[in-house]
Amino acid sequence: MSAPHVLESLDLAALLCSRVCHDLISPVGAIMNGLEVMEESKDAEMQTFAMDLIKKSSKTASAKLQFCRIAFGAAGSAGAQIDTGDAEKVARGMLEDDKTKIEWTVPRALLPKNRVKLLLNMLLVAGHAIPRGGQLAISAIGEGEAMGFRIDATGPNARVPQAAVGLLAGQPPEGQSIDAHAIQPFYTGLLARDCGLAVAIAADGEAIVIATR
Repeated sequence: MSAPHVLESLDLAALLCSRVCHDLISPVGAIMNGLEVMEESKDAEMQTFAMDLIKKSSKTASAKLQFCRIAFGAAGSAGAQIDTGDAEKVARGMLEDDKTKIEWTVPRALLPKNRVKLLLNMLLVAGHAIPRGGQLAISAIGEGEAMGFRIDATGPNARVPQAAVGLLAGQPPEGQSIDAHAIQPFYTGLLARDCGLAVAIAADGEAIVIATR
């Protein structure tokens, strides 16, 4: 396989910002819609609907921000460590809902921040593998600061996300550049290589497995 694609630092920063904004547009837009309804309608039922929408969307936006702060942000100074318990909390807030459940068996530990960021980004890739919901089972490979991770994604129509295999290895589809849709799995591969690891995704029976090696 050829060497991983090199992305300029400014392009990487811009694409990651686009990715975060994409996650936040929907709940923030819903909050604005709720506020408009409350301003324009005096109907008690509509006021209650608008308030429920604002509360639900505010909770969603907060969960996404907390997740993105660790998954994409600095999350502390250089050399910082992150508690895997905090990673579990933000992962559940971001991904767990009526359709998707998380089974977390990673032991609680302080790990180098990029290793925890890798885990959270692997979870996003795994989440895309079950577009109709299902279960994400997260487990550890090894222990201590050398810990790696495995995620088994199961659910209706589970599939390997398009171009994910190449992007995780740092290879965009032939003839295509890295864009805002591709940056997240590409960034996951960058984090893995920074940790001295590789990460791969493949079907294994009814599950889609993404794991470090």
